[in-house]
Amino acid sequence: MKRVRSTVVIIATAALLLGGCGGSDGESDSKTFEFWSFANINQKADVDVYTKAHPDVRIKLTEVGSTTETAQALTAALAGGKVPDLVLIQADDLPKFMQSPDNFVDLTTLGAGDIKGNYLDWVMSQATTKDNKIIGVPTDVGGLAVAYRTDLFKAAGLPTDRDEVAKLWPTWDEFINVGKQYVQKTGKPFVDNTPTSVFFQAVNQGSQRYYSADRKLDYDNEQVKAAFDVTLKAFEAGISAKQGSFSSGWTAAMKKGDYAVVCSPSWMLSQMKTNAPETNGKWDIATIPGGSGNWGGSFLAIPKRAKNAKAAWNYISEMQSPKGQLEHFLMQGSLPTTPSVYTDPQLVGKTDPFFSNAPIGKIYTQSVLGIKPFYFGPQDGPIGTEFLNTLTSVEQGKVSPAKAWDTALTNVKNAVRE
Repeated sequence: MKRVRSTVVIIATAALLLGGCGGSDGESDSKTFEFWSFANINQKADVDVYTKAHPDVRIKLTEVGSTTETAQALTAALAGGKVPDLVLIQADDLPKFMQSPDNFVDLTTLGAGDIKGNYLDWVMSQATTKDNKIIGVPTDVGGLAVAYRTDLFKAAGLPTDRDEVAKLWPTWDEFINVGKQYVQKTGKPFVDNTPTSVFFQAVNQGSQRYYSADRKLDYDNEQVKAAFDVTLKAFEAGISAKQGSFSSGWTAAMKKGDYAVVCSPSWMLSQMKTNAPETNGKWDIATIPGGSGNWGGSFLAIPKRAKNAKAAWNYISEMQSPKGQLEHFLMQGSLPTTPSVYTDPQLVGKTDPFFSNAPIGKIYTQSVLGIKPFYFGPQDGPIGTEFLNTLTSVEQGKVSPAKAWDTALTNVKNAVRE
């Protein structure tokens, strides 16, 4: 989930980067490079691992801000400012940059063509142009699963074993029915909210999202409508706590046990542990309704005017190798994009005590293996935001369910300026 700060902050951040810490400060040392990353994802840990193995390398890491702020700063730099040698780009922001691939180094010139087979095809395709230039290398994906409170399930008379729980909801309709049973038994909400925990999961499970296979806008297709409708159905079933993801209310309610379920991409687990440490051991992880899906992920790219592209590439090729991604997962939990490690005993055996020792490596990698690839387009971010905002307005009582779809389409149309 992208958390966007004010435009003023974004502009100020971009100005600071353009004026003070872009590029390599005039240096041409091939073992020194500038790296722009998001904040709050502990990229420094990776940098420390790399520089410990290569003590002659100096990496100037700048944690720009949110994913949106990083993309905004990069856009400004590409327009004429000093660029970094290496930049992290969120998957939802990548399509905008793919419209101008000449702003970036074609990584096949550095060896990406030799390693592209190491990565999930549907992920690598997002960073590959029609003429087979590779603009970025994937760092992680965000497989889908359901985090649930075993103590609250037990109190509601529901099974607590993760395999038995997964059998309760092979489909979203059955997930909603379980929610109804929970509410009837306990009088409390079942799921944290429906826009994020239902729509943003379901819309990422089909073979098409907001663009057709021939890369044309098609956001009112049957698959998006089905995801939207099942979200309204979940809302109208009365199973939602109406706590927007990542809000202060969401965190407080999580701590108090005011809801029992969060549909959680792999990257959300760390946030749950940070936000509600007192719930340690009370959660478990089960398969997502529908069995597979992905929300999230990022790519490393090298701007065309980078002064030390080779040093940046050396970092990419080592840290994002199958071995590097496995080590990153074991250290920080980011889900690898390299399927060759999905059967590695270290990944398969990786459990998390916070989530009742659930085998998170096995559950989340199975989620991404079953994905039907779809095209990510330059307007995916704004479109998804408008659908989410409309569904949030439904939960807040500002838009009626009967008018929600038409409202969402109007808002999307205005956002993409058709």
